[in-house]
Amino acid sequence: MKNKFYTYIQTLQDQICRRLEDIDVGTKFREDIWERPEGGGGKTRVIENGNVFEKGGVNISAVHGKLPETMQKMFNVGEADFFACGLSLVIHPKSPMVPTVHANWRYFEMYDDNGEVINSWFGGGQDLTPYYLFEEDGKHFHQTCKNACDKHNPEFYPKYKKQCDAYFWNAHRNEARGLGGLFFDYCKETDDMKMEDWFNFVTEVGNSFLEAYVPIVEKRKNLAYTVEQRNWQEIRRGRYVEFNLVHDKGTLFGLKTNGRIESILMSLPPHVQWVYDHHPEKGSEEEKLLKILEKPIDWV
Repeated sequence: MKNKFYTYIQTLQDQICRRLEDIDVGTKFREDIWERPEGGGGKTRVIENGNVFEKGGVNISAVHGKLPETMQKMFNVGEADFFACGLSLVIHPKSPMVPTVHANWRYFEMYDDNGEVINSWFGGGQDLTPYYLFEEDGKHFHQTCKNACDKHNPEFYPKYKKQCDAYFWNAHRNEARGLGGLFFDYCKETDDMKMEDWFNFVTEVGNSFLEAYVPIVEKRKNLAYTVEQRNWQEIRRGRYVEFNLVHDKGTLFGLKTNGRIESILMSLPPHVQWVYDHHPEKGSEEEKLLKILEKPIDWV
């Protein structure tokens, strides 16, 4: 399974990068191939200062070795060997009219002393963070997520949408990071879902990513915007940074397993503002977004 899924994310990384390069004509991803001293490594691809994308990363990794103590406590296990692979991406467009997007699809195994798999699971999801609210974009993104889920189980979309709303919640700000999407973790074998079934579901979601995001980019990338709207984007990006550094489990996992810092922190945008006690004007488009982020809503 681990070889099958790693092959899949290698192909998916190529597909996503090619499509984003097509949109951002003339700007290419830079590639770094890196190794982890304790075992494994990855392939980081970053796009910067493009016409459409100010900064983005589409990274894959496959790491293995002894499970660090901090992760042993998190999983409530003793010493064990592990393998983890996944694709993680964050795209920060230049225009405040185009939303930031994040996605991740991953697979994890743990082994006993004889090298036998004693636990394995899939995780992942994809979510949208706009700076200005276009309701049809939220509906399109969520409908695409729902379509992918419904091919496998009609209960998946409402369940994983709810988990996404709960996970991408900036508790210290008491607001959502964005409009949500899907979030699932610890997807293990059951009587109803074999690991092969989970593989088929997770790859279905992965394959839906470009369909969910690209039409939104194409629709919004050429809209005019002002300096004030750009400032608002940078202020909201600050909340994105806060979530990634304070709450995000993926960032924590990377730091605790001696991951490559440049690859882990590629999710951070290049231009951000923190303005003391900032509040948008009453009745403005900016305030409209904040109202939406106060509590999760149903988009489909």
